Amino acid sequence: MNIGDKVRMLRAKEQGVITRFLSGNQVEIEIEDGFRIPVMRSELVVVSPLEAERLVKSPTQQPIMPRQPAASTIVSNQGVYFAFVPQNDREYALHVVNNTDWELAYVVGEEAAAPSGGVQFNGLQSGSLKPKSQLKLNDLYVHAKFDTWPTFVLQALWFRPGRTSLRPPLVKRLKCRAATFFNNKATVPVLNQPGHVFQLDADEANPSPTSATRPAPSPAAIQPEALKQEMLKPKSDAGSLAVERPSSVVDLHVEALLPQGPGRRSPAELLELQLQTFEKTLENAIASGMGEITFIHGVGSGALRTELHRRLGQHPNVRFFEDAQKQKFGYGATKVTIK
Repeated sequence: MNIGDKVRMLRAKEQGVITRFLSGNQVEIEIEDGFRIPVMRSELVVVSPLEAERLVKSPTQQPIMPRQPAASTIVSNQGVYFAFVPQNDREYALHVVNNTDWELAYVVGEEAAAPSGGVQFNGLQSGSLKPKSQLKLNDLYVHAKFDTWPTFVLQALWFRPGRTSLRPPLVKRLKCRAATFFNNKATVPVLNQPGHVFQLDADEANPSPTSATRPAPSPAAIQPEALKQEMLKPKSDAGSLAVERPSSVVDLHVEALLPQGPGRRSPAELLELQLQTFEKTLENAIASGMGEITFIHGVGSGALRTELHRRLGQHPNVRFFEDAQKQKFGYGATKVTIK
């Protein structure tokens, strides 16, 4: 007898397929209803292959097939990218890459400043992107004109057949800057061509299973797909990734930044906190493609306003700045227009 042989019991009507050998001169067989039972070898007889040819099969009889190994439970949850692939020495094509095990229902578009003010959205393409696939958009972008490139936007819904946890929609914006664009050169996942790669879901939490299906914790287990994703992840600094669009009005008052109170912080430490918040918010506004942003700094001694204006005057991505509308913000706000 060998594993996979079809056998029949001598003292019963059941028959099945040998799945493994057990101790004590026993074998395990899988019978027609899917159950596996141990049986003594002496109680089994191998069914000859010629029997099927010589005997008429019952119309309802179904062939017994060896059980296929269970599919891997490891799922690739991250790996959505914008990739710019060079078409020649001056133009790039934009690709949307889905290197996950999820299907994406997507919308890709551009955001740019509208002539009448505000932001205008221009839809480029929509559809469904299968797992481990990519999509090339039709438009080409000239690398010498980074300043005219729009803010690229991806909106996507996650889907996998069967029982899964519900994932929130993915909405990401990417504004390319010459200073960081060329630092993201890598092999494009799925496409396997050189390009400039920006991961859009790096900060998305992996969907956790429900309490009914959550496996026991295994801290020492190795996750091959997670390791593979980490190895393929392009090396980039934080400024190269897509960022969330901040509010168009930012309050730098200490009571707004520290609702619980300043504690024992000195005036110098509080000023440094205000300046750090200003710098971070301004860079996020630039990276997300905003046209303007207003900082409320108050009047006070004027130290914060003076330092903000000094830094704004030296910033390469600031077109100009001015006092904001006094009717709306009083005398302590500065409106910044971004290039």
